[in-house]
Amino acid sequence: MDFSYKSPFVIVTPVYEDLDAATRLFTEIANLFHDLVIVVAVDDGSIREPLPIETIGHLGSKSVILNLKRNIGHQRAIAVGINYAAENFPELPVVIMDSDGEDRPKSILTLLNKLKANPEVDIVVATRKSRIESFRFQIFYSFYKFIFKISTGRKINFGNFMVLSPSALARLSVMQELWIHLAASVLISKLRIEICPIDRGARYAGKSKMNFVGLALHGFKGLMVFAEDVFVRVGMFCALIAFISMILMPIPLVLKLIGQATPGWSSVLIAVFLLIFIQTGTLTLLTLLLTGLIKGNGVTDFNYKIYISKVLLRQ
Repeated sequence: MDFSYKSPFVIVTPVYEDLDAATRLFTEIANLFHDLVIVVAVDDGSIREPLPIETIGHLGSKSVILNLKRNIGHQRAIAVGINYAAENFPELPVVIMDSDGEDRPKSILTLLNKLKANPEVDIVVATRKSRIESFRFQIFYSFYKFIFKISTGRKINFGNFMVLSPSALARLSVMQELWIHLAASVLISKLRIEICPIDRGARYAGKSKMNFVGLALHGFKGLMVFAEDVFVRVGMFCALIAFISMILMPIPLVLKLIGQATPGWSSVLIAVFLLIFIQTGTLTLLTLLLTGLIKGNGVTDFNYKIYISKVLLRQ
């Protein structure tokens, strides 16, 4: 393994009721990077297994645990950590990773070295060379990527495991989309991205808290970030269907006049085309209206500090 990276950096990781996995992760990080790393662990309202201060006692001297007042979800917990890092460590690169072991600590060096080697890149994101998930999950994930592509015009093939340059950290920390979906926020940020294929690790302990419904909701939130693009594409599709129905509407009437239609058939078909035209035309107007409302919305100022109940500093 290449240990040429000798500069300090920050790791932001959310933890929810996963003490065993987080403890093992922090131990591996400490063994690999010693005092170079500052860990910002965001305890997302854990009740049964809150993170004690001892779990970060062997990490860098400025490592912290941010105890949140309530469970706000994986993506918002990451947003809290990113905002904390942007305020307290604005000059350092920041690694975003999960705490369950699927994002392997030894892969952090690969991401950091790629960022350091190319000053023209703002973010290095990890894509999976290999996956351990079930066949059903892979089918649905492929379907989601297809829906995302045709709905937004963009390709999404990465998750939370990434490294941000200081400039990328500053930009993402003020984006309201960050509180919805990290990966989609990276895509919409217009930052320069480099993709790095990395094998996925096995979970350290326990089972994932994310079920199928949660994964589906997470996917829809990614589409929400591109709501304007989605509405425009839906509006264009509806307008196309309305135009086609208008073109086809005279055909049953012509067939009736030349005696090629059975009684009642033309009237029913004309009514169907008219109904399609009205419905798709209405949907087109609604999507245009919603697009205008989205454009008119101002930037919401999210104060990450309102979620934090306690900051535990490394002792």
